[in-house]
Amino acid sequence: MKKVILNLAVSLDGFIEGPNGEVDWCIMEEDMHFDAFIESIDTIFYGRVSYDAWGNFQPDENTSPAEKAMWQGIHAKHKFVFSKQDRTAEKATFIADDIVSKVTAIKQENGKDIWLYGGAGLIKTFINLGLIDIYKISVHPVALGSGKPLFEALKGRVGLILTGTRVFKSGVVELTYEPEKQLIANS
Repeated sequence: MKKVILNLAVSLDGFIEGPNGEVDWCIMEEDMHFDAFIESIDTIFYGRVSYDAWGNFQPDENTSPAEKAMWQGIHAKHKFVFSKQDRTAEKATFIADDIVSKVTAIKQENGKDIWLYGGAGLIKTFINLGLIDIYKISVHPVALGSGKPLFEALKGRVGLILTGTRVFKSGVVELTYEPEKQLIANS
């Protein structure tokens, strides 16, 4: 069965965006092997705002070949957008309701894992519905002071078990967790 993987950057003080939506503090290093993560998925889940901002993003001509290849890989994935808007003629499938059963059906399809890209509202919904199988959180060595927090307005405590760590030369630390209930269910 496919797994839903939340893979994102967070500041040391817990923000996924700065106070003006900026993400310029995110570090991308070759030794992070983000291309391997992109290769491990075939589907991306977006909220509508994130999809509108990044779902069809095209890097400019000054972008490095590696970053261009990354975006090409991202755009080759099947995309689902969770939104009350029902838009057609998009390069994505829009889901407006019945999230749990639709996500469950997508997870049961053949193929690779699913990247829960975000944004914050969709991440909160997936956390509260227990739909995230793996949390891959890259903590960046910067404190923003304010912005959009990763964990906000949760319905209750979310127990996580650390299953892996990686440290990069920039000081970024990648922490991989699985929810307690899933590890118990997999035992």
